Amino acid sequence: MRSLKYMFLLLFVIICGCWDRTEINDLAFVMGTAIDVADNGNLLCTIQIAVPLSIQGGMNGGGSGNKFFYITAEGKNGNEVHDNLQKKSSRLLFYSHRSVVFLSERLAKQGIENVLDIFTHDPRNRLKTYLMVVKGGEARNILKLNSPLKQVPIEAVRGIEVSGEDVGVTLRDFFIAYESEGVHPVVGVVEQENRSNDPHKQVFRVSGTGVFKNLKLSGLLDERDTLVQLWVTGKLKNGPFTAKLPKGKGQVGMIINHFDRKIITQIQRDSVHFKIQLKGQGNLVENNTELDINDPQNLKLIKKALEDAAKKQVQDFIIKIQKEYKADSVGFGREIYKNYPEQWDIWKNKWDKRFPESKISIEVNLSIRGAGMVHSSFEQKETE
Repeated sequence: MRSLKYMFLLLFVIICGCWDRTEINDLAFVMGTAIDVADNGNLLCTIQIAVPLSIQGGMNGGGSGNKFFYITAEGKNGNEVHDNLQKKSSRLLFYSHRSVVFLSERLAKQGIENVLDIFTHDPRNRLKTYLMVVKGGEARNILKLNSPLKQVPIEAVRGIEVSGEDVGVTLRDFFIAYESEGVHPVVGVVEQENRSNDPHKQVFRVSGTGVFKNLKLSGLLDERDTLVQLWVTGKLKNGPFTAKLPKGKGQVGMIINHFDRKIITQIQRDSVHFKIQLKGQGNLVENNTELDINDPQNLKLIKKALEDAAKKQVQDFIIKIQKEYKADSVGFGREIYKNYPEQWDIWKNKWDKRFPESKISIEVNLSIRGAGMVHSSFEQKETE
């Protein structure tokens, strides 16, 4: 009797253990997604699917076939688009290996609420996927651009994003920022670098930051503004800064690789004052002046010029987000929320109007740790 029970138990395990298994040969691995706006206003979605190596070898005998192919489908919303994409694939679409979701600039300006909804509810989508805006043109064109250092070109975006000088924002990061108090979300921006008709000669690059407000793209920050955005938010790992010395004495350049930032919030009656204190340490890497950096007075002059240039760069950035885009991408409102929660309860519904009128001052302090081989310029050596 006991043996009969064990037999039934074993049979139950065998029958129930693998009933929902999906073979790897039945999956299509989606590596990247691009979403555009169709002429009729619908969403136009293109996905990049990796071709297995066994199929590549079978196609060309030596494994040199196409590494990926594309499927495009149209729909009124994310769920309809996904169903239409699946109908065009003989394999089950598998999204866990997807690295990037590209959004066209046109779509981002219209609003992405309907686009992002499926990512928040559908468990098939990973929240660690990067979200990026394609500057100009169609997002689907970026999927087909060349990147010689990666087997699948989409993977190149991840390497660029984590370099320390560019904004790397995942779907999870975007959702957290959107739901947070007193800050507007940002994403990385990518664009086609050259317009060659040959797809093998076309490349892409990360070219700045997109600032969102109410799930619509408010504006784009260039590379200079992106450095400041990362510095002021405490996310910059390294970055170059250059300065021209007064009276036409030449130009110097510095690579900063240690950063610090602090935002001091002061509220008096019905006004708020933010004081941004920025610090940086690095090495001087360029000296196109006639100054000998061995002289402490010359080094002070160069330090002052670099600090003034960095401060001007930060001021230009603040004016852009505060007066032009009117979007708090830094999170000044979040500073009020953390330090003055009762005051934030009064201001939070009016912050979009109060932020452009807020007073923001800037302090920059740079430390030059070394000058390497740039103690004096080549012109000075030739003169001597």
